[in-house]
Amino acid sequence: MNIQTQKTAAYQKRYDALKQTRIPWMRTWKELATYLAPTRGIFESETPNNAKRIDHKTLLDSSASLAVGVLGAGLMSGLTSPSRSWFDVTLCPRGLKKLPGASAWLLEVKKALESAFAKSNLYCVLQTMYEEIAVFGTAAFLVEEDPQGGIFCRPFTAGEYVLDIDEKGRVNTFGREFFMTATQLQKHFEGARFSPQILQEIKQGNSASFHKVMHLILPNEQADEQCLDFTCFAYKSVYFLEDGTLLREGGYHEFPVVAVRWETKNTSESYGRGPGWKVLGDVKMLQKMQKTKLVALDKNTNPPVMVSAHVQGEVNLLPGGITRCNSLSEAAIKPAYQVQPDLTALEQTMQQVRDTIRSHFFADVFVMLSSQEVPNMTAAEVAERRQEKMLLLGPVFERLKTELLDPLVERTYFILLRQGMLPPAPEILNGLELHVDYTSTIAQAQRSAALEPLAQGLELAAQITQADPSVAWQVDYQKAFREGLESLGVDGILLKEEA
Repeated sequence: MNIQTQKTAAYQKRYDALKQTRIPWMRTWKELATYLAPTRGIFESETPNNAKRIDHKTLLDSSASLAVGVLGAGLMSGLTSPSRSWFDVTLCPRGLKKLPGASAWLLEVKKALESAFAKSNLYCVLQTMYEEIAVFGTAAFLVEEDPQGGIFCRPFTAGEYVLDIDEKGRVNTFGREFFMTATQLQKHFEGARFSPQILQEIKQGNSASFHKVMHLILPNEQADEQCLDFTCFAYKSVYFLEDGTLLREGGYHEFPVVAVRWETKNTSESYGRGPGWKVLGDVKMLQKMQKTKLVALDKNTNPPVMVSAHVQGEVNLLPGGITRCNSLSEAAIKPAYQVQPDLTALEQTMQQVRDTIRSHFFADVFVMLSSQEVPNMTAAEVAERRQEKMLLLGPVFERLKTELLDPLVERTYFILLRQGMLPPAPEILNGLELHVDYTSTIAQAQRSAALEPLAQGLELAAQITQADPSVAWQVDYQKAFREGLESLGVDGILLKEEA
């Protein structure tokens, strides 16, 4: 066994172990895909262009799928809206932003990142990712360097990939499998030593047969920051075939996969659980109730019948149809039993189940204004209600910030830095740490919660000042004003320098 075969066997063993760990999760993912996301998930090693069928005998009510779409759209607009700025680049601590040239450079960096995001397919991928994490509890996509400059994102779906974590519970290993024809293999993996079968297919131009390709990204034990060769990068990337052919070895400076979990039970779990896990029973019940309702309606409009022995020929149940009978003393056809379903009560119960499902997916948070029953509300009341509901997303935002937004911005920053697409930093900033502040709608709602105690404190100070004017001198109103604007997400660059 040569060195290449030994290496491929080790990679295959590692990949098989990751797939074995994923088996218990796959069972639930299949059910979630059936009832909540019928067009998502890959569970049977599907080849390209293999359209997935939707089981319409099981999926009779689409309320859950609609709720998933609302949550995905809400997170998209509330966290990473492409139509407004959702992050700001600053220095840590924030006071260093006032250093000469710092503000202008940070603004240029922010613009470069926003431009890279806008020119790439990131926002299309994020919409898919939000729905994946809502249903399956886990979502992942690959952030690659675009040869034309900037980034390119490759989304994945449940069952298509495997994950592993480090001792701190952070995802640091990724694997996936996909299919390519012999011609595609030759084009994408030049120099690989293919088997005689693949070489024959290449010679014949065979584009009908597919071969399974495995891609594994894992920490590099021989990593060396001073080394410029890919074999010393922080993460190793390998492609190989089932027959043991090593297609390509490479590496990444940073972990290129953004893997997000909605929530995890502990730091030992590689995959997460999301709202879909919690409502699966409700969704199954709703489908059964919908089926019961349809059967009841069908029996009510077309009930089972009893046919007299005097009927001649076949019974004609069409509108205006004639059925001949020898006896006029009894009904030739009559209902076998009376069907009187209480459809109103059934529909009310179904609506309660729908409301439960929607609440789990925060649909009531994101469509608050359109479903608001209180008339004549003021703008302040609307803002307060919206902020109160947005606070429910606090734990979700913190998780997405840690596992989605931070890795995405960091990975893109270093890609642009290596491509020379970032402005050179002023010398005074060398060695300082960059920090990202998020200014999205949800992030602002979280921060604006600090405004209430600030406003209450200032109001208390104003009341006491009426009795003791000296209290006013103990309050720094300028700092309070700046703190309030920061909580609202207003960029401090708009304020004049302090005297």
